[in-house]
Amino acid sequence: MNHHRLKAYCVLLEVAKRVPSLTRTLPRGEGYLVDQFKRALSSAILNLSEGNGRIYPKERCRFFNISTASIAECMSCLDILLSFGYISEALHSELCGNFKLSYAMIRKLASIQAHPPSAF
Repeated sequence: MNHHRLKAYCVLLEVAKRVPSLTRTLPRGEGYLVDQFKRALSSAILNLSEGNGRIYPKERCRFFNISTASIAECMSCLDILLSFGYISEALHSELCGNFKLSYAMIRKLASIQAHPPSAF
């Protein structure tokens, strides 16, 4: 499938691979944060791949926009984890950097779909 060739998809999957080790360190009772983070990350990945599989530019943009909104939610979850003292500044910075990179790449895909180059 084409979504496997998207760098943003690969970056988000790399973050997803780190979630189990990240969430194991959280204290009991914080499962809601883990659940929210996992759902938002899954949404970012799934909507990116679904959008990339769509034929019509307007549909593609809609899914890409949902994906970037989910990335923003992931970053907010990381902000909360940092504020509660559950993750380090270094880990927060690293993961947010991955999310920012993915966000920028997906926004670029969406802008290309919204304003395709002319056929001249």
